[in-house]
Amino acid sequence: MATSITNTTPQSSKAAPVAKQILQQVKFELLLTARRGENVLVTLIMPLLFLVFFTSLNIVPTPNEKAVNFLLPGILAVAIIAAGMVNLGIATAYERYYGVLKRLGSSPLSRTSLIIAKIISILILEVVQVTVLAGVAVLFYGWQPAGSVPLTLLTIALGTVTFASFGLAMAGALRAEATLAGANALFMIFLLIGGGILPLNRLPPFLADIAQVLPAAPLAQALQATMNNGSPFPATQLLTLVIWAIIILIVAIRTFKWE
Repeated sequence: MATSITNTTPQSSKAAPVAKQILQQVKFELLLTARRGENVLVTLIMPLLFLVFFTSLNIVPTPNEKAVNFLLPGILAVAIIAAGMVNLGIATAYERYYGVLKRLGSSPLSRTSLIIAKIISILILEVVQVTVLAGVAVLFYGWQPAGSVPLTLLTIALGTVTFASFGLAMAGALRAEATLAGANALFMIFLLIGGGILPLNRLPPFLADIAQVLPAAPLAQALQATMNNGSPFPATQLLTLVIWAIIILIVAIRTFKWE
């Protein structure tokens, strides 16, 4: 018994500081996000405007069901992309540009811990996104929660890791200006061919095939399947997200530079 206690005590004392460092960094990330008006615009207001605009116009044909049943999961996917890739990527790139990350690099916080803290902060931000979007859908468009909550949460988590890693990979390897341009360009591409607002069967076949390989369309399709009753299990889409999440997260961790 004595040997067991002496072996486990040092491990616990080492784990606690790392967890505390990550928690402190999460608080810092959320505070900075709240202070940046452009972040609030991209992550909260724009997805809400998309939902109101496209649902009110009812331009997406959805026979035998409400347009909001298709659009809410799709716009939630857009919100995840905006929060992770655009908001986090650009903000981190300019933190690197202004030397904020260089100062963090001299602290006990490791590169992996920083990336984990940033991804956790985005997950917390998405709780607000889901609450706002779902609340508006319920109050104004008669949307009723359906589908599988665990699968929906799993899909959101996979999408968050994937697109947050996209943003961090760009921010950690490219100049701030290049990250700004790249993140916005990719966001527009994913918005147009990601299947969140416009169904993929409305795209030219070659674009639809490309979209199925990229992570945005599988994210939107998986959310549309898990948030609606009667949809088949999105095995292919979830597998695609898992592959993207693993690859891009490894790339982000290996290529991320403090300055």
